[in-house]
Order: sequence, then structure tokens, then C-alpha cells
Amino acid sequence: MSDQLKAILTKAKLNFAILALILIIAVLGKVINPEFTNTVFVTADQLVSDLYIVFIAITLGAFIPNFKLVAFGSIATFIAAVALVHFGVFTYLTVDYLFAVLIVILGFTSIANLYRHYREYGL
Repeated sequence: MSDQLKAILTKAKLNFAILALILIIAVLGKVINPEFTNTVFVTADQLVSDLYIVFIAITLGAFIPNFKLVAFGSIATFIAAVALVHFGVFTYLTVDYLFAVLIVILGFTSIANLYRHYREYGL
């Protein structure tokens, strides 16, 4: 394996972990709670057609150098929004919608960040 590929793989561990976690959520969700999982992934599929969410995610992944801030900030925002839904502040949002947004944001930021690492090493 080339040194450039090793460097990308070591720098992008969090990216691969997030993408693997999304895949694990999809597989385990189909077994544990298929209705919720179907709702989340159908909503996520519809969100991808809303290009502004995809552009925001790609911009976050490609241009913020510290990807940990993006990943953990997205998760913290999700947790705060879910808490506000449960407290009745966001009555027009649901947990499955917020989870779908989180999956779309984390998925596209991970892919954009992986591409940034790829371009950085010129492979």
C-alpha cells in the first residue's frame, strides 16, 4: 500500500467510522424497528433532493479543516433539537425528521471530507 493511501486512511478514520455507523444503523434498524428506520431513510432520501441541505453539508465537510468539530457539532445540535422537541419548543419537528437530517449531514460531510483528503494527497 502506498504511503499516500496510508496517510489518507489514517487521517480519515472518523469519516469511515461515521459512514460505517450509518450503514450499521440501517441494517440494525431494519431488524429492531423497521417502521422507524423506513420513515427515517425515506425522509433522508427526500432531504437529498433539497439541495441546500446537501450544499451546506458538502461545504462543512470540504472547507472546515477540523472534521471532529463538524461531526460532534452536528451530533450536539441534533441532541439539543431533540430535547427541544420533547420540551414542546419545536412542535412542528419530529425526532425521525431530525434523525434523517443528521444522517444526510453526516453522510455528505464525511464524503466531502474524504474527497478533501484525497485531493490533498493528489491520488
